[in-house]
Amino acid sequence: MTRRSRALVNLRAALAPVAAGVGVMAAAAAVLVPALGTDAPAGGPHRHRTPSAVHGTAPVLPSASHCTPATAAQSLRPSAADGPAVQRIKAKGQLVVGVDQNTYRWGYRDPGTGRLEGFDIDLARAIAKDILGPDAKVVFQTIPTNQRIPALQKRTVDIVVRTMTINCVRKEKVAFSTAYFQGGQQVLAPKKSAVTAFDDSLRGKRVCTAAGSTGESALSGQRHGAKVLTVPSQLDCLVRIQLGQADAVVTDNALAAAQAAQDPTVELKGKPFTDEPYGVAMNKADTDLVRRVNKVLDDYRRGGADSPWMRAYRTWLRADLPGISGPPVPEYSD
Repeated sequence: MTRRSRALVNLRAALAPVAAGVGVMAAAAAVLVPALGTDAPAGGPHRHRTPSAVHGTAPVLPSASHCTPATAAQSLRPSAADGPAVQRIKAKGQLVVGVDQNTYRWGYRDPGTGRLEGFDIDLARAIAKDILGPDAKVVFQTIPTNQRIPALQKRTVDIVVRTMTINCVRKEKVAFSTAYFQGGQQVLAPKKSAVTAFDDSLRGKRVCTAAGSTGESALSGQRHGAKVLTVPSQLDCLVRIQLGQADAVVTDNALAAAQAAQDPTVELKGKPFTDEPYGVAMNKADTDLVRRVNKVLDDYRRGGADSPWMRAYRTWLRADLPGISGPPVPEYSD
C-alpha cells in the first residue's frame, strides 16, 4: 500500500464514527446531535474607550455599516451579568453549541473514544462551565460551514465555536466575541505539486474550498485562473485531493496545517495572504451573551504560559503551528 493510500484509509477510518450519526459523551455531560440540513440560506492593540452600558443588555454593538477591516475584531466589553440570553440558557439547563466534528485538532470525533476533541471543543466547554457550572450540559450541534449563520439566526444553536473568521460581512448578520485565535488564508497542495502559493501557479488548477468560507470569498475576488470547486466542509477538500479530483485547497492556515498533519503527502504553500481572527459567534440580539463570552475569554487568556488558552494551544495546535506565544489581544468597541 502506498503512503497516500494509507493516509486515505486512515482518514476514512477517522471519519467512520462521523458517518455513524448521533453520539453521546456522558462523561463530559455533552451530547452530539446530527448536523443541520443544507436547505437554509446561506490581534491588535487593546483600545480603551469610555464604557457605555457595559453591564446592561441594550444592543450597543457597533453598526456593521461602520465596520472596517481594522475594527472588525472589536467586540463588547466583558460582563458576568445575567441578561436575557444567559438566563434563557440557564432556564434550558444546557448550552447548544454549533461545532465541526471533522476538523483535526479543532473539532473532531476521536475514533477510539467517540468523544469530540479539539481546541474549539475545549473553549466551548469552558463557556458552558462558566454559565452553567461544573456539571454543565453541552449539546454539540454539528453544522457545515455555510450553515453557521443560519443556525444562529434561527436560534438552533446558542453559540458557534467553529474556526469562524470575524469580518464585516458576517457582522451584518451575527455578533462576535473578541478574537480567540489569529490565522490567515493559505494554499495547501501536494508536496510534488507545481503550485507554489496563492498566485498564478494556480492557473488551470482545480482549487477546492468550503462553501460559505472566507476561502471562497478570497477566490471570488481573485482566482488566479483557477477552476474553483466548493464543498460543504474543508475536510472534503483533502479527500478530493487524495482522490485526484482537486489540485489544491484554499483555507485558513490553521485548518490547512491540521490537514497536513493528517496526510504527510500535502503541505502548506507560500505564505498566509489574509488576516483571519476567529471569534465565537452569537445571535446579533444576544448582547449580554456576547459580554459573558468575552468575560470567559478574558479568564481563558489569563495566566501567561499556564493560561487555559496556552494549555489548549500546547495540547492541540503547537505541533502543527509552532511559535505562537499567546492569544490575540482583545479589542473593544465600547
